[in-house]
Amino acid sequence: MITTIQKNQTFGKPDTGWRARLYGVVFEADTVAGRYFDILLLVFIVLSVLTVIVESVPAVRAHDLQAFSVVEWIFTLVFTAEYILRLSCVKRPLRYAFSFFGVIDLLSILPSYLAFFFPDAYALIDVRLLRLLRVFRVLKIPRYFNESQILWNALRASRIKIAIFLGALSIITVILGTLMYLVEGPANGFTSIPTAMYWAIVTLTTTGYGDIHPKTPVGQAITSVAMLLGYGVIALPTGIVGAELVMSTAKYAAAPAAPGCDYCATERSDMDAVFCKHCGTRLQR
Repeated sequence: MITTIQKNQTFGKPDTGWRARLYGVVFEADTVAGRYFDILLLVFIVLSVLTVIVESVPAVRAHDLQAFSVVEWIFTLVFTAEYILRLSCVKRPLRYAFSFFGVIDLLSILPSYLAFFFPDAYALIDVRLLRLLRVFRVLKIPRYFNESQILWNALRASRIKIAIFLGALSIITVILGTLMYLVEGPANGFTSIPTAMYWAIVTLTTTGYGDIHPKTPVGQAITSVAMLLGYGVIALPTGIVGAELVMSTAKYAAAPAAPGCDYCATERSDMDAVFCKHCGTRLQR
């Protein structure tokens, strides 16, 4: 997670003046104005994406309503102004422009302007949905950093076991696909081994589309075995990650308590932390 201090160092928060005040509104969700700004921005993002989604419906598009174009350009101008504000209130605008959110901000407004020259680019406007990632700052997710760290440690510890499991599953998929291709053949819809492997994946994951199904007794017997194996496909990864999650939680619970933050009430920080991970306040020893 990026703390407030780290963000200030990365993009460069102005020390005083209107740029510093604007920075507090645009970048810092911990302030009242910053929180309202982010919430309003999220509302605009959702409405702009919904506009494009509704306009893609053939019955709506057939009426060729100009209102949609007007509304979309209003959103585009709002997001363009917001992007300019972000660049204007940081000391290092290029660093922000090439950051993750800076690139997303730019991509969210480019399709509207590119549509002048490439009409098909208009559909790419749904990339604005990625800007909803800012909701993590509004909801103050860093407050739950320790809990997310436990989950991340469990997933990392499970990666080798999961990789072995996926490798074994791939082998089983190839074997089942080959068997069904030999048993059923093109006459029953299994036109190739890749097609039969597709059937194996659908069956093992218990999805069961039904677009391809066996018609011979031997093929139905193989399908029954694949269905039973499918329950293991669902249960085994859950058990692997669950066991590692229990172990990671136990290690976290056994760790000595670290000082909490008196300002934002974050429950824990690292033992050697000097500043709070959430708000950047200096921790009391």
